[in-house]
Amino acid sequence: MRLRLPQERPAAPPTGYKIAYPVLSHDGTRAGFTGVSLGGGSPYGVLDDARCAYGRRHRSPARFCDCGFHCLHSPAEALGLTCTGAHRRAVLLEVTVLGAYIRYERGLRYARQRVRTVRVGPCGCGRTAIRLSDAGWGRPGWWTAAADCGGCGAGLGRPSVTFAEFAERAGSVTVVTEPGVRDAAPASVTELMAEAALLQARLDWFQGRLARVEGWGN
Repeated sequence: MRLRLPQERPAAPPTGYKIAYPVLSHDGTRAGFTGVSLGGGSPYGVLDDARCAYGRRHRSPARFCDCGFHCLHSPAEALGLTCTGAHRRAVLLEVTVLGAYIRYERGLRYARQRVRTVRVGPCGCGRTAIRLSDAGWGRPGWWTAAADCGGCGAGLGRPSVTFAEFAERAGSVTVVTEPGVRDAAPASVTELMAEAALLQARLDWFQGRLARVEGWGN
């Protein structure tokens, strides 16, 4: 006797949440995403079909394989995955689940998806991001992009794109930014005093070096 999984026929496609890394092709003409675990080596588009990460010739999601797209039911639970050091620069995707899927307690494994919304967190410095810049790593033919406030990556000479440019190259996706913690409130008196002390220390060091140079010239 062959066991069958219960079938669902929802009135509308389910919605799920996952984290991923934005990527751009080496020539800058295409944009997409890569997963953070299984299948992370294969970029996918805004609308794409899952393929078995093990190269097997079956449709995803296969019952006796763990291939296919994966998502969680809760955006808060998906965001919780970004607490780990390896995933802190990932973005949150809101996806529409299409085609066949297998339901689990926390999420779904499924055959086809459409990425609806990309939520980009703050820059690594804590300020609100205004663009996506080369994160410094990638995969053959693709470079990974990460949130950038516009100042942190400016002096590194790395390529960058605005959110509008990324959305255009990815194809019909909405990019939303999350406010940065350093933008939410002005610096405290203690922080300003610490910065002033640091500036004074650097000025004293510079004046000392200048005095030595002048002394050598006499």
